[in-house]
Amino acid sequence: MMRYQTIVSVRPLSWPGLFFALLCLCLSLTPSLMPRSWFVQGALSGTSAAVGYFCGVVLQWLWIYLEIPPFRFSPGWVVRSVAILVGAAIAAVFVWQSSSWQNSVRALMQLPPNATIEPFLLIFTAAVVFILLVAIGRLFKMMVLASYARASRLVPNRIAAVAAIVISVFAFWTVVDGVLFHVALRVVDSSFREADALIDDDTPMPDDPAKTGSAASLVNWEELGRRGRHFVASGPTREQIGAFLNSPANDPIRVYVGLNSADSAEARASLALAELKRQGAFERPFLIIVVPTGTGWVDPQALDTVEYLLRGDVASVAIQYSYLSSWLSLMVEPEYGSDTARALFREIYGYWRTLPRDHRPKLYLHGLSLGALNSQSSVNLFEVFDDPFQGALWSGPPFASGTWSYLTANRNPGSPAWLPQFRDGSMIRFSNQWTSATTAGAAWGPVRIVFLQYASDPVTFFDWRALYREPDWMKGHRGPDVSPHFQWFPIVTALQLGFDAMIATTSPMGFGHVYAPQHYIDAWLAVTDPPGWSLEEIERLKRHFESAPPIEVSD
Repeated sequence: MMRYQTIVSVRPLSWPGLFFALLCLCLSLTPSLMPRSWFVQGALSGTSAAVGYFCGVVLQWLWIYLEIPPFRFSPGWVVRSVAILVGAAIAAVFVWQSSSWQNSVRALMQLPPNATIEPFLLIFTAAVVFILLVAIGRLFKMMVLASYARASRLVPNRIAAVAAIVISVFAFWTVVDGVLFHVALRVVDSSFREADALIDDDTPMPDDPAKTGSAASLVNWEELGRRGRHFVASGPTREQIGAFLNSPANDPIRVYVGLNSADSAEARASLALAELKRQGAFERPFLIIVVPTGTGWVDPQALDTVEYLLRGDVASVAIQYSYLSSWLSLMVEPEYGSDTARALFREIYGYWRTLPRDHRPKLYLHGLSLGALNSQSSVNLFEVFDDPFQGALWSGPPFASGTWSYLTANRNPGSPAWLPQFRDGSMIRFSNQWTSATTAGAAWGPVRIVFLQYASDPVTFFDWRALYREPDWMKGHRGPDVSPHFQWFPIVTALQLGFDAMIATTSPMGFGHVYAPQHYIDAWLAVTDPPGWSLEEIERLKRHFESAPPIEVSD
């Protein structure tokens, strides 16, 4: 009975743990890639403090386990009180300074400064998160000790310790992954599915039989999903394009197949090909295979701009693979997006290559965010070497993108990780807000691939290795939209980048993970090389899109 009471008794907090908790809390208040609200900052600071506390507890345990003699000095209540007051004063200074640090990020993104970061709300949020995470940690410790107490009666102590840890980890993982996570995922998936099924009153079914989702279409209007219906019903018309260009234009072709349109990725890809044929897409001079984000969203800034540049004489096709946001889809169903992207590319490319080379459209690939990752995985360059597609524009490629990671790691010496140069630039180039892919020295080869990325995009530049080493893109000269006050700290920087990635679409357009039309225009010019555009007309097109109403980003 006494042994059980020892196990479940509430012990004081560890002083080494509190020291590292305070250290991590203070460092978490320094700036990173994204400007943070008081709530996000509080959640980040509470999480950082809890992780720091855990590190301190582990170090304390390791000290005892290695039988290193303890310090003889035992602080009394006076010393402890002074330590608490000094720690609180240090934290207060960092909280006060955090407003200035956050404003340094806001200034780079051309946002007005915040007068205050609501310090009391920030501290309250951090305290709640810290207490919750420490309570979970103590619950795990209680489970380990209880398991050890039982196991030690049957096996040697060291084996009992290992068994207790394994059993506790398994039990925790079962509860979190098997119960809480899947229940939450079902709720989230259900809500996203219901939102996707909503039919907006301002998105009527097309009357034009040539449109996807019309009465004559092979794809049912209701089965397109909310994102798909908006994609095929929006976009510029030939009248709008012609009025801007003062010359005749065509209606762009947009084909979209929703998740409910067929039972498998292969069936949806076949349906997309059949709809493309029905609408005469292969008679157009340009065809773009688009991989949407996790929610099925296609960035209108990316498609509208290229449709203007190509004077409407272009077809695009996309199929949905998920209802979830990109980060959720990547975490719980990463294979769905890549499998769907590969199925669509195989179907379209397989038919495209059977057509006479001088009587088929130029073929391009595009994807934003998770769409960029899946679009990269959809094609193996060795498989299309004898008859390649013409190019690709991948914007905001996530950090997990294999092709992007390889190119960045093997960039030319001297080029920064946030804007790499790869070999002579005749096939692959990188661009951002200030550097266009059209400025490289070498001439383009037969395939043109452009990565559009912002240095302030945490979806692209998140790095787990920031836990223990400084990322390459933080070394040397930094991107113009990255705060000079952003410093690397072990563990804390990785947590900052993780929180930044979750709020990456809250930045103003042209920063973070929100890509601006004028930058898409420069990238598409490099990829497609449309004829007949003067510098004056290009600038006029950029002004046309800059004056358009802001869009809702749905990653």
